[in-house]
Amino acid sequence: MQDFRSLLVWQKSRTLVRGIYELTRRFPSTERFGLTQQTRSAATSIAVNIAEGCGRYGRREFGRFLSVSLGSAFELESHLELARDLGFADPHLVDVLLGDCSEIRRMLVAFSKSLNQQ
Repeated sequence: MQDFRSLLVWQKSRTLVRGIYELTRRFPSTERFGLTQQTRSAATSIAVNIAEGCGRYGRREFGRFLSVSLGSAFELESHLELARDLGFADPHLVDVLLGDCSEIRRMLVAFSKSLNQQ
C-alpha cells in the first residue's frame, strides 16, 4: 500500500480531469446526460482507480485497478474523438488532451509492468 498522491501518473490524471471538466463545460446542454457525463466519468475513473488500487494489498490486485484505469483512458480518447467529430470541442484542445491521455496510458503500462517484475 502506498500514497497515491505521490504517484506522478495520479497527479497527471488529476490534471487531466480538470482539463476535461473545462472542455465539457462548453458541450451543448443537450449532452449533459450523454457525452458530457460519459467523458467526465471516464476521465475521473483513471485517477480514482489508481487511488483505489493503492489502497489494496498486493501487487496483483493493484495491477487490476491499473488495468481498469488504462481501459478508462482508452474510453476517454474515444469520447474526445467523438466530441471533435460532432463539433462540440475545439480540435486543438482535443489534440492537447489526447496527448495528455496518451502519456498517462504509457505511464500506466510502464507502472503495471514494473509491478509485475517486483
